[in-house]
Amino acid sequence: MSSTQNQDLSFLKINRNQPEPASGNGKWFVLAGSAVLLILLVWFLTSNGSSAGPVETGVAILSTPAQENSVMVASGYIVAQRKAAVASKGTGRLETLLVIEGDKVVQGQLIGRIESQDVEAVLDQAKANLNMSIAGLTTAQTELEESKLNLERSKSLFDRNLISKSEHENAEFRNRRAVSGLASATAGIEVAKAAVRSAEVGVENTNIRAPFTGVVLTKNANVGEVISPFGAAAGSRGNVVMMADMTSLEVEAEVSESNIQKITEGMACEIMLEAYPDSRYQGFVNKVVPTADRAKATVLTKVRFRKTDEKVLPEMRAKVNFLNDKAKTDSVQESPKLTIPVASVVTRNDQKVVFVLSNGKVNERPVSLGSSAGSRVEVLSGVEAGERVVLRPDESLKSGDEVGDK
Repeated sequence: MSSTQNQDLSFLKINRNQPEPASGNGKWFVLAGSAVLLILLVWFLTSNGSSAGPVETGVAILSTPAQENSVMVASGYIVAQRKAAVASKGTGRLETLLVIEGDKVVQGQLIGRIESQDVEAVLDQAKANLNMSIAGLTTAQTELEESKLNLERSKSLFDRNLISKSEHENAEFRNRRAVSGLASATAGIEVAKAAVRSAEVGVENTNIRAPFTGVVLTKNANVGEVISPFGAAAGSRGNVVMMADMTSLEVEAEVSESNIQKITEGMACEIMLEAYPDSRYQGFVNKVVPTADRAKATVLTKVRFRKTDEKVLPEMRAKVNFLNDKAKTDSVQESPKLTIPVASVVTRNDQKVVFVLSNGKVNERPVSLGSSAGSRVEVLSGVEAGERVVLRPDESLKSGDEVGDK
């Protein structure tokens, strides 16, 4: 046996438990893992490591006590229930116009006048005929007196057989004719008076007067234009001015059929003008029109103002708050107040605070509170209108915490 057979061959055995040497790719994995850990550490330090999860929020809004007792809200337009297009009853050229837009007029006030020379001539003729009829009446009265004397004298002579019967009968006929003549003259005077009154009406029809007390809305004609009662003739005007009774203003609001059962006549309302959002007016439901609009599925509701001012104008857009029985009438006149939900206010360190949510984070703010109304409370300072506040904040919530909005 050779010497090689006695040599140790253990060095030829493979050790499977020995770790493989690190390659170049393994070093990169170690470096990437270290970078991720470093980023997570920086995020934890900058965010303080706190997150409160999703929360329920409310909004700070400007509202009135009346709005807190609102049953529903509807929009509409202000409409004058008493409105008229004023025109002349006669046809003619407009001679005088005494008003312009915005003028206040009283019932019977002269607004304008059309030319009246023709009807005035008719009136003069009627007065002349009346004077002639009066003169005829005087003549008839004189003839009657004369016939009476003749009849008495004839009767005396006839009784003494000094005249014939036919002569006495002639005296009676003349007396009857005189009586009829007086009656005819009297009737003629009445006819002449009626003609005078008719001519006076014709002259008055050339005057354009206000049919009721109100305000002139529009002026539709100018001096020199031809005015016709119906505006049928080419080149003529149908009316001179448009006027409205400002005490008859109402808001005509369209209420959905599904909500009409909430509305009753006499129900208190708060009226707000779109042009003057800070002005509020007391009102009440004057009429629920007993028919629906099938195209819109709405019912027309008329809301009357209790009192108006110069801001309230026809055709303005308005919003109506229909109020429940708890609403006080005086509350409609109160100015809007900034309110927040009562559930958003908590006590921290003996101080009332709220948590305002902005950009995903909350900020604790001390607040000064006023009176409460239902589920909301007036806030005097610490919150601005439109900001969102956390409802029922958890005791662990603090400024800087990240939250989500439910």
